[in-house]
Amino acid sequence: MTERGTNTWLLGQGEVTVIDPGPGLTAHLDAILAALDRGERIVRIIVTHRHADHSGLAPALAARTGAPVLGAAAPLPAAPPHGEGPAEGIDRSFRPDIVLADGDVVEAAGLRLAVLHTPGHLGDHICLLWPGGAFSGDHVMGWSSSIVSPPEGDMGAYMASLDRLAAAAGAAPLFPGHGDPVVEGQARIAALRRHRLAREAAIRDALGRGHRTIAAIARAVYADLAPAMLPAASRNVLAHLVDLQRRGLAAAEPDGRGDLLYRIP
Repeated sequence: MTERGTNTWLLGQGEVTVIDPGPGLTAHLDAILAALDRGERIVRIIVTHRHADHSGLAPALAARTGAPVLGAAAPLPAAPPHGEGPAEGIDRSFRPDIVLADGDVVEAAGLRLAVLHTPGHLGDHICLLWPGGAFSGDHVMGWSSSIVSPPEGDMGAYMASLDRLAAAAGAAPLFPGHGDPVVEGQARIAALRRHRLAREAAIRDALGRGHRTIAAIARAVYADLAPAMLPAASRNVLAHLVDLQRRGLAAAEPDGRGDLLYRIP
């Protein structure tokens, strides 16, 4: 689910900023250090969000280089508010040395990196705006849409953050956490918005046809998806259902066995 793996971006010459150090793998650490030219050093490590495939290597890279780790690290939900289980892949041990907030500016490689808080994929997700484009983490990718998995992920916030990024990045290209750079950033953001609205419409249609469980809705909406991907698809369905509930467009009730049944109110 990470395409070819996690993109680690190295910005600058001499004093280098690392964006998303990646998973806690020795081979990934060695690749980052091997990419430095003679005499270069890493002076800061920025994490776009606390999924382990982005933040997992941060402690080891910081220990090797002495560079501080920067990230948002918004508090995780204390308990699932809608009956759902916890999402997978969260780096619950992530603690940045310097906490970044929306609107902060980091000086790196003679450039100003502006922090844009873009919750949705995760509550602590940030994008980084710079003169050459935007580092978009997992918020916007070219090869796939993002997983939004409650309770840490929030579909309503994700949609609002798409709008924020579109307004802030303008026509600039996007440099995502997975896959190739997205040259037409605005077009990709618009396509993702249409995709999510189409998914929402399909879920509401499935509810109208009597599908009431998350699993049944996921099978109806993702009819052509490989079975191995259905668990991830179900997390996206749940995110849409939670958002629809919040907007009064869906309702849930206990099934008496610990799960929820959904319906159109």
